[in-house]
Amino acid sequence: MKTKLGVSALILLFVGGLWLVAAPFVVGYQPRGEEWTDATINDLWIGGLLAGGAFVTLVVYAADALRELAHRGRHAVDSSH
Repeated sequence: MKTKLGVSALILLFVGGLWLVAAPFVVGYQPRGEEWTDATINDLWIGGLLAGGAFVTLVVYAADALRELAHRGRHAVDSSH
């Protein structure tokens, strides 16, 4: 249960970070062709860090889960012989 909650939180952080990156342009508070506002720069940095950190953590979690599955599979093959 804790694993599902953690992965769900990471997915929400990832999506939230992507939204922060896209929001200035989707919502329209960053005028086209104008110099970026401080709010836009802040959204890009914070959103990028959130999305990037969540993505890296999800990849590490997936790699660890695959390593555990491979270990269990190897263990099952060894014990059957």
